[in-house]
Amino acid sequence: MDINTKKIKKNAYRVTKERGKTALRIRVPGGHLEVKYFDIIKDIAEKYGDGSVHITIRQGFEVPGIDFDKIPEINRMIAPIIQGLELDYGVNIEEVEQGYPAAGTRNVSACIGNKVCPFANYHTTDLAIKIEKAIFPNDRHVKIACTGCPNDCIKAHMQDFGIIGQVEPVYDAARCVGCEACVKNCTKRVSGALKMENYKVKRDEGRCLGCGECILKCPTGAWSRNPEKFFRVVIMGRTGKRNPRLAETFLEWVDEAAVIKIIQNTYAFIENYIDQEAPGGKEHIGYIVDRAGYYTFKEYALKDVALGPKAKVAQYIDFGGYKYERNVYFDKSGK
Repeated sequence: MDINTKKIKKNAYRVTKERGKTALRIRVPGGHLEVKYFDIIKDIAEKYGDGSVHITIRQGFEVPGIDFDKIPEINRMIAPIIQGLELDYGVNIEEVEQGYPAAGTRNVSACIGNKVCPFANYHTTDLAIKIEKAIFPNDRHVKIACTGCPNDCIKAHMQDFGIIGQVEPVYDAARCVGCEACVKNCTKRVSGALKMENYKVKRDEGRCLGCGECILKCPTGAWSRNPEKFFRVVIMGRTGKRNPRLAETFLEWVDEAAVIKIIQNTYAFIENYIDQEAPGGKEHIGYIVDRAGYYTFKEYALKDVALGPKAKVAQYIDFGGYKYERNVYFDKSGK
């Protein structure tokens, strides 16, 4: 059977190790979907696949064991999923019964957010869907994750873009009884941004992560939330073979509009600096940034972005990580 693998991949199907078989990829922006879609996934897996479903690290589904010639039928079956998880949120997909129009822009993942978690500072799925609307369909592979607070349950520090929720705590000294509950918690569990001074709490803005735990711990309501939503953006984390590393902070105390615009701008940077001879036409954005330089990336990312008065931008990022060839930790005996 003559297969156009490039077309198959663009339609969100995987080329597998089993000859004549493919695997369907199903996107779940923000990691949240109604259970009614499980029936469709189950039917595809049982009728066309091997009866199993793999849940990916990016919160999507893969259905393996599918014959290539069944793709048109399956695309018609997943049309309600694409309708409910893409079109209904404003994503521009013209031929819904033709399946996904692009495999790129990895599924935008999210922790469960403040709809459930008391520590989360925003509705992560809502932001993930807004980002999805802004960037999909797109053939470039950019990994984006939304996490509600610095606990980082979604592992945003391993993504190209990690969006971490921040809250600005507002202190009412008149309500404070000096119990030090917030100070002790911040010292032991967070960053030590709080201390007692003349029987009142002082917050070091430079050390404050915006986690909001002081608000949760206060028994008298001396701490409250600034209703404005803020975010920390960490960038260029990655796994892989060449240079695994955690993401570094690019921006702090930025708003939602800035987050979305910065991610959109990144695609122009990729188009201008990607290695056109990269295998399969794909190159991890972190390697592009390494080659082009942080300042060039920053210029593209911040183009026409309105930053608020509280926003902070990293002047320079010295990306770290490690390289496998730098094996300086072992002698020849492995000791």
